[in-house]
Amino acid sequence: MRQRNLPVQTTYWLMMIWLLAAMVLVAKPGQGAAAGTAENVCIQCHGKLPGKYGEPVRLWQGSIHAENGIACNSCHGGDPRDAANAMSPARGFLGAPREKDIPAFCGRCHVGVLKDYLTSQHGKALGKGGPTCVTCHGNHRVSKASLELINEKNCSRCHGFKQAETIKVAMGATENRILAIDARIAGVKQKGVDTDRLEKGLFAVRNRFHSLFHTVDTARVATESVLLQSELQKLDDLLMGIDEVQRNRKLIGAFAVAGALLAALLAYLLRKTFDQPET
Repeated sequence: MRQRNLPVQTTYWLMMIWLLAAMVLVAKPGQGAAAGTAENVCIQCHGKLPGKYGEPVRLWQGSIHAENGIACNSCHGGDPRDAANAMSPARGFLGAPREKDIPAFCGRCHVGVLKDYLTSQHGKALGKGGPTCVTCHGNHRVSKASLELINEKNCSRCHGFKQAETIKVAMGATENRILAIDARIAGVKQKGVDTDRLEKGLFAVRNRFHSLFHTVDTARVATESVLLQSELQKLDDLLMGIDEVQRNRKLIGAFAVAGALLAALLAYLLRKTFDQPET
């Protein structure tokens, strides 16, 4: 049989539909994670259950993990696609860790944070009544790491808030400056300036800053804050230099435009003078 080709117009519209569908998928990458968790049998099953059996899913839905597409099996293991074997140890199911094992459980992903925690006074009290990751961050409604977690309600459950408040104030000043410099770097980058050195410098400072989140040593926080502020000042100076260059370029450009306009005006006046008829 003779194969019939699609009309050119039909082919054109099919290609347009395919391109539009591809653009939607690219423009909304978050939908992929949402779709992945929607097919998770752990969520489907427990999400329909009442009381304590459904509570983990309801808590998880408001967590930073859910926001980033990290579901039950990411932490607890198991097979999220097979309801019959979802909790089978043969499929890697780990279940819930014992209290003293929680830091190592979370540290499988948060390696650097685990190291900071274990060297802190909190970490040294592990198994002796000291706090674990879930004490501050929650177990299923996991909260994003931020200075907001350092508050009187959280800290006073174990000890006074005064020491923690001192740490929070010192770190808050550094955090605000990091955010301000980050915004300035983004601003000059939009103008076509090479910001690679600035971005690498800020990245290093931010990493050092984050290592302070789990310490309860006020002396260390105070010392590190001074050093971090010094590094941030260097970045600030570089940005001020860039701003000065930008201002000078604008000034030179303005003078060049003014000079060109003045030259044009003089040329016009001279031509007008020579074009006048002699009397």
